[in-house]
Amino acid sequence: MVKVSTFFAMSLGAFLFWQSMDKLHVWIALRQDEKQERMEREAEIRRVRGELLQQQAKQEDSLA
Repeated sequence: MVKVSTFFAMSLGAFLFWQSMDKLHVWIALRQDEKQERMEREAEIRRVRGELLQQQAKQEDSLA
């Protein structure tokens, strides 16, 4: 009886561990995706800001 209950407990423990690791991997992957998207948005903002500053500098040069 002890062997059967030990086997059941170890199987349940392994299942719970596997499920928690699966959830952890999904959470990490989502965080990495969010971080990548945020970095891409920030790079796009920097690019557009740089273009606007260049346009503004050209307009100031043409007015002067």
